[in-house]
Formats: sequence, structure tokens, C-alpha cells
Amino acid sequence: MKRIFAAIFAASFAVGAFAQSQSTTGSNAPSSVTAEAKNMKPDELVKKVTDEILATVKSDKALAAGDKEKALKLAEEKVLPLIDFQEATRLAVGRSWREASKEQQQQLVEQFRRMLVRTYSNALGRYEGQTMKVLPSHYKPDDTDVTVRNQYIRPGQKPVELDYAMHKTDEGWKIYDIVVEGVSLVLTYRSEFDAVVKQGGIDGLIKRLAQKNTPAPVGADASGAAKSAK
Repeated sequence: MKRIFAAIFAASFAVGAFAQSQSTTGSNAPSSVTAEAKNMKPDELVKKVTDEILATVKSDKALAAGDKEKALKLAEEKVLPLIDFQEATRLAVGRSWREASKEQQQQLVEQFRRMLVRTYSNALGRYEGQTMKVLPSHYKPDDTDVTVRNQYIRPGQKPVELDYAMHKTDEGWKIYDIVVEGVSLVLTYRSEFDAVVKQGGIDGLIKRLAQKNTPAPVGADASGAAKSAK
């Protein structure tokens, strides 16, 4: 299942709407996307970012060919302001989140974000006509937690149902989970994280995530990536 998530995760970053509240440089400056997002409905926001990313991918040959450096830069500039990684991490860690200190929570968020970005980077491939279709969403004007339904479409293959769980924050609508064919991305990690916490506590989980985020030695990239995707 995590192999499937890796591919969909990469596709979502490349032609969808995925994000984090800050870029990897640690800048706290608000982006224009975030400012505009405050006044947009969640499905409108997803469609806008999806269309912008897809147009950029189509117009850039290197990006369409799977250039990792360009794809990561595009993600940082266009989509990183739109995801709530703290909420995603809280859900993935589960009950143990409440037992963690603020400092431990910050470390968990950072390591979980790095792991997901690394997963995305490892799963990147060529652009071959994939697209994301935003489906009609049904919610009330005063709802603060909604699901934006999408289809990940690959030429000649059955569409994949892909939902974004979003909630309203002071900075606008944020994505905190992806659900692929009914299976939650963040909850997929919960059983794994629970087992690690039982053995080594919160610090043990932070250490395990940090180890996963440590670059593999030269010549071991392929095997390391394969193991982490299982």
C-alpha cells in the first residue's frame, strides 16, 4: 500500500495541491497563494493550484521529464503553503501526540514532513499525461472541515479516487490528509508509529524518523528507497 501512496503522493505534488506552512528554507514570509487562499472555497483552491501546477509541468520540458530539483522547487513555491503538517503528524502519531512535549511535537512534525517530501522525491517520474480532476464537493458554507474529492487520471488506466481532507485555519483552508481509494495516508503510518513508541517512546519515534530521513550511502539508494516504501 505504501508503494501506491508513494506514486500517488508524487503525482499529487506534481499536478495537485500539496503543501506545508513553510518552505524548507524556514522562511516565515506569507506567500501570495496563502493570502489568496483565505478568500477561496476549498474545492476552488484545489482546482486553482492544480491547474497552475499542471500548466507549469506541461510548459517545462525538464520538469515534465522528472527533474527532481525543479519539481521540489515547484512544490516549495506553489504548493507547500497549503498543507497542515502539524495536523497530519498529530493524526499519524495518534494518542502518543498528547504525551509529547512541545519540543518533541515540533521535532515529530519536521521529521514527518521530511519523510513525506523524501517519499515524493524518490517516487518522481516522467510526466506522461497524468492529471487531476476536481469533482463536485458538497458542504455547508459554515463547515470548517471538508473533503475535496478528486480523480487522479492516467491515460489508458482506471481513474484513482483521491480525496483531500481539509480544514479551515486562520491562514485559510489547509490539507491535512490524502485518502486514496478509501485508505488514509496519515493513518497508514499510525500502526507503525504506535509500535515504535511502545518500544522506545516519543524520542524513539523521532530517532526512527530521523534515521529514515538520513541519505543512504552512495550505491545503496535503490535498495534503501525500496525498503522504506514497503
